[in-house]
Amino acid sequence: MTSLLSRRTVLKGLGASIALPWLEAMGPFSPWAQAQASNRVPVRMAFLYVPNGKNMADWTPSATGTDFTLPRILEPLADVREYVNVLTGLTADKARPNGDGAGDHARAMAAFLTGAQPRKTDGSDIRAGISVDQVAASRIGNQTRLGSLEIGCDPSALAGNCDSGYSCAYSSTISWRSATTPVPKLNNPRLVFDRLFATGNDADRARRDRNRRSILDFVREDANSLQPNLGANDRRRLDEYMTSIRDIEERIERAARMPEPPRPNMAQPTGIPQSYQEHLRILSDLLVLAFQADITRVSSFVFANEGSNRPYGFIDVREGHHDLSHHGNDRAKMQKIATINRFHVTQLAYFVNRLKNIREGDGTLLDNCMIAYGSGNSDGNRHNHDDLPVLLIGRGSGTIRASRHVRYAFNTPLNNLWVSMLDRIGSSVERLGDSTGRLANLT
Repeated sequence: MTSLLSRRTVLKGLGASIALPWLEAMGPFSPWAQAQASNRVPVRMAFLYVPNGKNMADWTPSATGTDFTLPRILEPLADVREYVNVLTGLTADKARPNGDGAGDHARAMAAFLTGAQPRKTDGSDIRAGISVDQVAASRIGNQTRLGSLEIGCDPSALAGNCDSGYSCAYSSTISWRSATTPVPKLNNPRLVFDRLFATGNDADRARRDRNRRSILDFVREDANSLQPNLGANDRRRLDEYMTSIRDIEERIERAARMPEPPRPNMAQPTGIPQSYQEHLRILSDLLVLAFQADITRVSSFVFANEGSNRPYGFIDVREGHHDLSHHGNDRAKMQKIATINRFHVTQLAYFVNRLKNIREGDGTLLDNCMIAYGSGNSDGNRHNHDDLPVLLIGRGSGTIRASRHVRYAFNTPLNNLWVSMLDRIGSSVERLGDSTGRLANLT
């Protein structure tokens, strides 16, 4: 009979520590399995953001309830449809001008997770509100190695005027630790990996880089010592887990060796892939690992900064995203926006399918997640912040009924959803930003 392992068992080596995924040897009564009184495994939450709104005609299902057809933009989610809720009618009121004039892109991102009206300034006196992910991190972050993880494909800028008198902090950071403290995101996969797995001093890290050896090489002996305590299923899980870490390391190394793409007026950091899709997927894989190993239970992931004018030539859309979003009801431009929207959803599908394919407890990792995906703008041409495109994916350890299109009353606060998600990780608050209560009809 094998002995039980602690959920806090880690593999350690020179300046590195790697937390383990859930294993049967940890038993049903391990500290990790009892992280919540009513659930065997903890609930994770992630907030994924895409800019510039959607082509809503190709986003919104025509029928409500369970009997709906995935529209063109959402078709890539077909394999995980049983986990998907399309939530229609939610509003980010504090992204509206409310007397402050232009600047809808900056407000869209700043208000998305905070429900707070950002102060219109391009100086150092920025102010918004604490974001839902940071509320969660402040309450459950002490249970994991990282309280939260903030990642994205574009860098965060904390100074400058990026949108009609609004600081760049508003349009490039989505997480706010306090009303005056935005949390910059990491966009270099190498740095994300180091944050998740590497410890120790600069000399340790330099030695690993100099020898071009994987972190796993330093923990191999520790991993081998666990083998006698593991059954066949656990040995397979551990091997798959370590293989996935190795794969990501090799992809990061490969990206670092590739020639730098021509990027006028912007130096591309080492370790960021030349391919935008690969960049999104490496970051997705890292987030999956972070959730799988319970390194963190809270994350924000920005696919592109608000107002991004990135072209998408690799899917035959050569115009800038932001430029196209001001389509003036031109059907050709609207279809190109839908193509960009579908590309982003395809990357979302890649991420959630990874979560779905990892067994955890009696279900999958996706069963124990709440993945919110959306934008603080609805129609990019109108710059409206009502009827936002929002998905909630995952079952929150059985606390969310999925596979539905739910239509809410006009102007229902988006923050009501965030308050309801906080309830499900044991971090209830009476109010967050402009919330007016809990979001009905999730269970």
